[in-house]
Amino acid sequence: MDREPQITAESALIDDPSTRGYAGQGAQGGVPSPRSPVMAWNEWDPLEEVIVGSLDGATIPTHHLTVIFNLPRAAQPFYRFASGWKYPKFMKKLAQQELDNFISILAGEGVTVRRPDTVDFSKKFKAPRWTSRGFCVACPRDPYLVIGDEIIESPMCWRSRYFEGDAYRSLFKEYFRAGARWTSAPRPQLTDDLYNYDYRVPNLKAGEPMQFTVNEFEPVFDAADFVRCGRDLFVTRSNVTNLMGIEWLRRHLGPGFRIHEIESRCPQPMHIDSSFMPLAPGKVLVNPDYIDVEKLPAVLKKWDVLIAPRPDPVSGFMSKISMCSPWTSINVLAIDEKKIVVDQSQPTLIKALKDWGFDPIPAPFLSYGPFGGSFHCATLDVRRRGVLKSYF
Repeated sequence: MDREPQITAESALIDDPSTRGYAGQGAQGGVPSPRSPVMAWNEWDPLEEVIVGSLDGATIPTHHLTVIFNLPRAAQPFYRFASGWKYPKFMKKLAQQELDNFISILAGEGVTVRRPDTVDFSKKFKAPRWTSRGFCVACPRDPYLVIGDEIIESPMCWRSRYFEGDAYRSLFKEYFRAGARWTSAPRPQLTDDLYNYDYRVPNLKAGEPMQFTVNEFEPVFDAADFVRCGRDLFVTRSNVTNLMGIEWLRRHLGPGFRIHEIESRCPQPMHIDSSFMPLAPGKVLVNPDYIDVEKLPAVLKKWDVLIAPRPDPVSGFMSKISMCSPWTSINVLAIDEKKIVVDQSQPTLIKALKDWGFDPIPAPFLSYGPFGGSFHCATLDVRRRGVLKSYF
């Protein structure tokens, strides 16, 4: 159930540009330093600084139900067979070329690009009741959520991502020393108690009930299951985000924010940014296969709900073994309220964005799919020029 924000003397600062934002009582309260290098409240304010993922040290994640059941069926055999091995060099080369081009686009738009450190994720590590190798840092959107001047580390359920944060430590220590806040959700145990080992992908068309690979044993969530619209955040419960995880973030942020849950119709739900993507104030891009537009939260009634066109077909080896659904077509990155980076393989979406008044910037990115995502996944906004507002 959505909670209405409580207006207090402190929260009156929210829309005052001189404060550069306000974090809310649940995020330690008070007004953050305007000099903080970290400050982002939504998905569309002008982008000033961003962390872009890296392919260095990338390793195919250790086989586990949370991994394999979130992959397209055609890609599953490859990831079962190659589990724990480093990605082939030719795959990294193709993806790196596209990543370098994407970074050049961002730099050309005046965006400061930061990169994580190199970590060898092929090394096996142990917890008291399980072992795993790592994955990669191609998608910094998954483990971290920036709300205002606060970096929030998410408690991810993939065992292979347990130590992924090591690659970001030097960056976050730099941001912390410069005034940013740095918070971590409760460290998950990731024991077998968390996972539904009898899970099978539900046939929703046949009326089977929704199932998830994780239960409510402990709070877990991927930050990529949340998108930000100022005081309001939207989330989907998924195979990596449970109700306890959503409730943890709701309590942490406190009454200055509202978190709205959106039901996903995807049989293998994982990450909201391929289903529901706010592009600008009053405009949200929606995947009609995964989201029932008639069941969107009431606060969106005055917004323009832009129905995404079906993804244009793509071909090639890298698309066949992509970790992602074709609907990563809408996994776009807004540089500001008009400019949006979108995959050049999607001419139908590019035309639709132009018709809706946006200025799309096409770029190739299909080869990044086997590493976990597209433009929104591959980035973490560090700073966007704007203040905290209510858009509803």
